[in-house]
Amino acid sequence: MKKDHLFPDELPKQHQNRQPGLEREMNPLPIYELDEYVNEGKRLKNKVAIITGGDSGIGRAVALAYVREGAKVVIVYYDEHEDANDTKKLIEERGGQCLLLSGDLGDPEFCESVVKKTIEKFSKIDILINNAAMQFVCDDIEEVSDEQFERTFKSNFFSAFYLTKRAVKYMECGSCIINTTSIVSYRGHEQLIDYAATKGALSTFTRSLAKGLAKRGIRVNAVAPGPIWTPLIPSSFEGKDVSNFGQSTAIGRAGQPVELAESYVFLASNGASFITGEAIHVNGGEFINT
Repeated sequence: MKKDHLFPDELPKQHQNRQPGLEREMNPLPIYELDEYVNEGKRLKNKVAIITGGDSGIGRAVALAYVREGAKVVIVYYDEHEDANDTKKLIEERGGQCLLLSGDLGDPEFCESVVKKTIEKFSKIDILINNAAMQFVCDDIEEVSDEQFERTFKSNFFSAFYLTKRAVKYMECGSCIINTTSIVSYRGHEQLIDYAATKGALSTFTRSLAKGLAKRGIRVNAVAPGPIWTPLIPSSFEGKDVSNFGQSTAIGRAGQPVELAESYVFLASNGASFITGEAIHVNGGEFINT
């Protein structure tokens, strides 16, 4: 099993005859501060991150947060070219480096090209954010066409599988994968049956992959957003469903993409080096308010 730099392969046998013990007598001494905290604000310095759905919404917020922390980003999106170029401009205004790649992530050949072009441009992959998604509102399962069901799974889940499978070849010990799941993965949604199913698949994928990649020193976690104000909302709902969006949370409003970004920074940083197979829930207290 490949170990990282924070812990030895085996701890020396030892015992202290007092409670709660003395740190100064421990071997090795616990690590109480990481080097990047000395230069706070550069927690992801020189890291290379692929962010799917990075043109807008949560993906854009994460991309900008990563650039502020010193990362270089690859933004993968479908065909929202104006949004993608706006994101690239914002990144470059902040002194960051950005590669835009447009295509269908449900196509394994495109996923192969994303990885290839990332390596050609930046020579490595440290972080993979599987964030791209679409959803369609249907009041009954009989309204969900076979074509829609397949399209939703290809966009939301197959894409994560295809891209992860190809990216891990270049990811080394200390790298990480973060999947964007959803609150509906845990509580379901009567109007988003196929979307919720893809997010449930991503949650299980996160846990299974975390076990499988732990021996390679690659961590896998998820962020599970609640109601967040992104382009998915006005493109999915209308009327009161939009105007009342997010009011069911304990905080009483929807969240903004920026309110999720720090979760992705934390999970990608060395501050989360002992976290894998987990999900951070960012939902304004919606669970406790139901």
